[in-house]
This record gives sequence, C-alpha cells and structure tokens, in this order.
Amino acid sequence: MADRWQNTMEHAVSAARRAGQVVCEALQDDRKVMTKSSSVDLVTQTDQKVEQLIIQSVKEKFPTHRFIGEESVAAGEVCVLTDDPTWIIDPIDGTTNFVHTFPFVAVSIAFSVNKQRSLVSAPLQVEFGVVYSCLEDKMFTARRGRGAFCNGKPLQVSGQEDIKQSVIATEFGSSRDPEAVDKIFTSLKNILCIPVHGVRGAGTAAINMCLVASGCVEAYYEIGMHIWDVAAGSLIVSEAGGVLMDVEGGAVDLMSRRIVAANNGTIAERIVKEIDAFSPPRDDDPPPQK
Repeated sequence: MADRWQNTMEHAVSAARRAGQVVCEALQDDRKVMTKSSSVDLVTQTDQKVEQLIIQSVKEKFPTHRFIGEESVAAGEVCVLTDDPTWIIDPIDGTTNFVHTFPFVAVSIAFSVNKQRSLVSAPLQVEFGVVYSCLEDKMFTARRGRGAFCNGKPLQVSGQEDIKQSVIATEFGSSRDPEAVDKIFTSLKNILCIPVHGVRGAGTAAINMCLVASGCVEAYYEIGMHIWDVAAGSLIVSEAGGVLMDVEGGAVDLMSRRIVAANNGTIAERIVKEIDAFSPPRDDDPPPQK
C-alpha cells in the first residue's frame, strides 16, 4: 500500500508535461479568446483542448476515476468531491497570462481520495499535486507525507517570521463587483501598510503557491479563486513545510474560494488580521436555476 498512488502520480506528471507542450506550441499561434462569467474571465480553445487531453489520457488508464475540471464545470458539470479517486484539473492556470503572453502559465493537477468534508487538513484528501510552470519548464510535485519538489529538488518554505521582512503574493480575480473590489483593495492597503517588503502576483494561483513552497515569497492569499486553481498547490505548500488557513482563520475549505498559504502560522495569522473578508459563491453550490 505504500506505493499505492505512485503510478497514478507518474501518469499525472507525464500528462502535465504533454499538456505543457501543447500550451507552449499554442503560444506561437493565434489564440481565439472567449469569455465565461464576465468579460475578463477568459477561456481559449487551448484550455478546452488541454483539459480533454488530460481527461482522456486518465480515462484510458484509470476508467473508474472521477474528474473536476475547470472547463468541464464551466460547461455545466457539477463540482463535487466524493470518496472516489478524483482528478482536479486546471488545464491553463493563468489564461489571461496565456492570452497576453505574460510568461507565467501553469498546468495544475491534483488527486483527491476520501473527501472528508473537503478540508485540506483532513486525512487523505489530496494525495498528490502536480503544477507544471510550462514556460519556465519547472515541474512542481508533492505527495502526501513525502515532501515537495521542483524538478526533483526538495522545496522548503522561507524561515522568515517577521511580516515586515516579507514579500506577499496575491491576485485580484475576475470579479468586478464594486463591493468585492473595494474589499480586495482594502486588504491590499492594509497589508502594504504593515509595512511588508512588497506585494507580488504571478497571475496564477498555482504558481503563487509554488513560490510560497519555494521560499521566494512568505505568503499568498486570495478570495475568488477556485478549487482547481489551488488543490495541487495546497499540498505542495504543506509538504514544503508551510501552512494553510482560511482568510478569517481556521481550517481552509478548498470549495470556499478563500485561502491563505504561508510559510508559517505567525505570518498567516498576521495576514488574516488585515484581510477584509467576504464570501464568493462556493464551488460546490448548486448551479443557478435557469
């Protein structure tokens, strides 16, 4: 049982690398851009092509496994975790980056078993995570209880405990609801004025979390991302020695679309104090009636 999911993880790494090749090749071509929930919530044919490539390869090898995929959910599939082996897929995390050739684009794949109320802190929820930053050719991987790695080298979060000596990552999301935007910028102002050394954002939640795991930034927080953006990164951060927290403290719920990922509890709790929190619709909320 010790290597129960080893072949599954190896397949995920291989699928992520193949998907990354498709993404890199697509950057050389015209990219047909469409929208989903708003004019700034972008999707391309490459997103859809890459997700289908990953899902098809998994179905051929693991026909009983389930899926939560960003584009599948956008097309009407339900977003629900069960006790069954489930692949959580973001084919292109950083689609806006991809559209504008901003050089941070990731393929994110997580594998979940035994949902246990979908809390990251619960046992067995995320068995492994893979984030491939394809333009950098960096393959981030983690397996529960076995550490986190980038291109095979161990990752370790920063040892910094002073928030004033820290760099914090965040994103602003695709919502342009004025109340949400006000809260996002109130949080940003509060954190800047601690003061911290700086605030950064790669334009992709998955890569931001890998930056935490790599020790490049001390923390990442966001409200409005989705489970497929952070499922893999959540394990990579944890296995690199970091902590995960909800933006109001307590355990993080991957379906809640709210997260703080930090190098340690001291930094995480300090950030929580400065966040003007709100609750977007959950990923597992029933779809609106038409």
